[in-house]
Formats: sequence, C-alpha cells, structure tokens
Amino acid sequence: MNRFEMVDRLPEKDKIWDIIIAGGGATGMGAVVDAASRGYSVLLLEQHDFAKSTSSRSTKLIHGGVRYLQQGNISLVLEALHERGLLIQNAPHLVHNQAFIVPAYDWWSGPFYGIGLKVYDMMAGKLGLGPSRRLSREQTLDRISTLEPDELQGGIIYYDGQFDDARLIINLSQTAAELGATIINYMPVTGLIKKGGLIGGVVARDEESGKEYQIHGRAIVNATGIFADSLVKMDKPDNPDFLTLSQGIHIVLDNDFLPGDSAIMVPHTSDGRVLFAIPWYKKVIIGTTETPIQNPTLEPRPREEEINFLLEHAAQYLTRDPAENDILSVFTGIRPLVNLDSNEKTAKISRDHFLFVSDSGLITITGGKWTTYRKMAEDTIDQAQMVGGLSEKPCPTRNLKIHGWENNDFPSEPVGSYGTDISEIRELIRKDPDLGNLIHAKLPYNQAMVIQAVRKEMARTVEDVLSRRTRSLLLDTRASREAAPLVARLVASELNFSREWEEQQVSAFTALCDNYLP
Repeated sequence: MNRFEMVDRLPEKDKIWDIIIAGGGATGMGAVVDAASRGYSVLLLEQHDFAKSTSSRSTKLIHGGVRYLQQGNISLVLEALHERGLLIQNAPHLVHNQAFIVPAYDWWSGPFYGIGLKVYDMMAGKLGLGPSRRLSREQTLDRISTLEPDELQGGIIYYDGQFDDARLIINLSQTAAELGATIINYMPVTGLIKKGGLIGGVVARDEESGKEYQIHGRAIVNATGIFADSLVKMDKPDNPDFLTLSQGIHIVLDNDFLPGDSAIMVPHTSDGRVLFAIPWYKKVIIGTTETPIQNPTLEPRPREEEINFLLEHAAQYLTRDPAENDILSVFTGIRPLVNLDSNEKTAKISRDHFLFVSDSGLITITGGKWTTYRKMAEDTIDQAQMVGGLSEKPCPTRNLKIHGWENNDFPSEPVGSYGTDISEIRELIRKDPDLGNLIHAKLPYNQAMVIQAVRKEMARTVEDVLSRRTRSLLLDTRASREAAPLVARLVASELNFSREWEEQQVSAFTALCDNYLP
C-alpha cells in the first residue's frame, strides 16, 4: 500500500464511487473489505491513522462473551461464537486458541460456572475451540503457579480466541487494497455534500498536504465509532446523541506475574465487569474497567482510580501483588455503546451493533464488538446496496482469507503475526543485515519491520510504527520512548522527510508516552 498512489486516485473529475466509508477502525475496515470483495468501487477515509482509537485498544480477545451469556443475550453470544470460528479460519496468523481458567474460591462457584461454560461450548458447536472442564486445586495451580492459593477450591478451564487487534486492521487494509479498494489515512471527512436533501458525497481534507477534496458517492457510510454522533450532526445538526461512551483501561506487566500460557478470567468484579489477566506477546494484560465519560477523544487518559482498581483486583488473585512501578504501560480505549435507555449502567448496555439510515441517506453503523466486525460489515454493505441503488451482490467474506494468511506456529511471538509477510522482512535483512538489529533491546521488533511498515503498511509517523504497526508502545512504553529517535530516522529516510520532521516526531511521541504511563 502506498498513500501517495491512493491519494492520486481522488482528483478524477466526475468520478462517483459506489460506496464511501468514513472511519478506519474495525467496523469501517471490515466494511471496505466486504464492499471491495463484492466488486464495488469503494473509498475509505480515516481522520488519523487506521485503528488509532478504540480498535487498537481492546482486550485482545475474539470471544463469544461469557458476560453476555450471564446477561441472557443469547443471540449476541451465538453470533459472536460463530464469527470467532470464521476469523480463526480466515486469519490463523493473527487469531489463536487461548486457554482461560476461572478460579473457584467458593464450593458452589465451580459447578455454577462449569455448567455455564458447558452451555458456552454447546453454543459454539462445530466451531468450538475445545471442551471446558473442571480442574482440581492442584491442576489449577499447576497451570497458574502464581494464582492465590488461599481458599482455592479448584477451577474451570475453557477456550476462547486471542488476537492482535491493530495488526488485524493493517492486514484488513491490505486485503481491501488487493481487492481494489482505495483507503487513505490522515484524511478526515469535514463535510457532507447534499443535493435535493439527499447526501451524494463528502468533503475531505488531506492532513499532509492541506488540500480539500469534493468526493461523490452513491452510498455514504458513517463507521466512525466513538465519533459517530459528530458525523450524524453534520447531516442533521439537531439530532440527539445516541451514543453512551464508556472508558476501559488495561495495564501491562511482565510475565513473571502470570507465567505459562493460561489466562485468568474473573466473572464478576465490583463494577460488574469481567476481569481478565491474559498472556500476550510474553507480557501480561490485566483489564478492563468500565467508566462512563462524556466526550470522545483520540487519546483518552487513564484515571488514577481505574489503575488502582485493576491493581487491587489483580492483587486479590495473584500471589505477587503488582504495584504502580511494575506497570510497563497503560492503554485506554473508549467504547461506543448505543444506549436507547439512558438509565442503563454502561456495563449492562448491550454490545449488539446498531445500523440505521437517516432521511438524507447517511448510513450509520456503530456499537458492536471486535468479534462481530465481519457480520457488522456484511449488514452495512447489504444496506448500502439498497440506499445507493447498487446492483445486488452476495457477501463472500465468510470464507475470505485475510492478507498474510498462514498457520502460526509462534502465537506468543510478534513475528508470528506477520504471516506470509515475514518473507519480505527477511528479504530486507538479506539485502541489508543491519536491518536485522532490534529497535531496542527490550522490544521484539527489528529495523526491517519499521521499513516494512512504511513501504507496505502505510505508516506515516513514529507513533504509527511504534503503536500500531508494531505493538511496542503497549508492550513497554519506556523502551518505546527510547527507540523513537531511531524509528524517526528510519521513517524519515524512507519518506524523504527532514531532520526537523524527525525532531518534531520524537517530541510528539515522547509527549504521547505520558498517556501510557501511570
């Protein structure tokens, strides 16, 4: 993918795209893949970088949702379990089977959760990842040696999916590009083009050149996630907000706190959420919280009480109590929840997706969850066919292999997430052995991966590389900050940017790192 080539496709006079999509997160990227796979001419515009917001800040799980089963949302669980199975088939380099253990500290919790998880297995059917079963106290501690042993009765083991969210977005963008889609980051939609009361296009601004574009399309899709209300108000200024925003944070620790390959799932915390402690790329992710907030932002900040909440709850279940100075990073995401009942607490609001069409024809898709992104996209493009008067074409994405498709023998290693692209990275190193050097001794990424990010993955900034093309910022914020000058030099060399640009990038990334540390 090359951004310059993508932007060059825009000035064509009188071009009318079949579908224009605003938003480059999971929902928008799923929709552009779906539309392109059906053969439509499709353009995706993202205001910042792909997966900048919510979609790169998940708990890294592709799951049916045990909590939703507890809440009685059977249809969502069934849909999510089905989609989980499809995604593991379509992107095995990014999605893999993860064992979870529910520790039982009361005599009744083992049978209670054991029965529920058997139902979970049954709902997955042929796409299940393995049967759940009861574990003795000894078996539980054998799998998780750092689990608090006092009063432990045993546990239940079950299986769900784990993935790399930002890498999946990048591979989806590459898939879309290979199917003929045009996708552009750093190009926000700043207005809507209307004629006769109907939307017929968008106004967009290229953040790199400052140039403004008038772009026409038959169907316009609002897939802007937490910013969906803003685009709806461009269409209808007096439209009431329909999103309730909820902030969730995760803390990242060394794997000494949770050695081995099993995760912990606590079904119910004091704020009504499920708590996870999950091994990921040889670190441990603990999360998440549920804090209502008022306004969307691209860079939410963790609150002290959220960090304390996770530390306190982690200490209840781990023999080694994590402290603030053990935290390698804190990452914060905002969930767009469609709350048609404003009295509901955020933890209880459904994660079903919400699709509607305004009187002027703006198609808005929001809500949902990462696991069901493909189904959300299918529903959205089905709707776009009707709104845009497009010829009806079936959705082929149930069995569409995602770019990089390859069985992953090293799911705990970031290199495994590159799939077939690892051969290109090795070729870069063969031509220039220095590119095989790590960007930092504490980070599992080499310099060739930075070059690959710029040449083939449309990275434009140091943040793009260290946060989303690699996951360095999340794995170790301090090490990432120290790696920033080297990464800036590599990116600037590839894009012919100036020394001044390098200095600005290092300064901006250093400031950004403050958001990822307590």
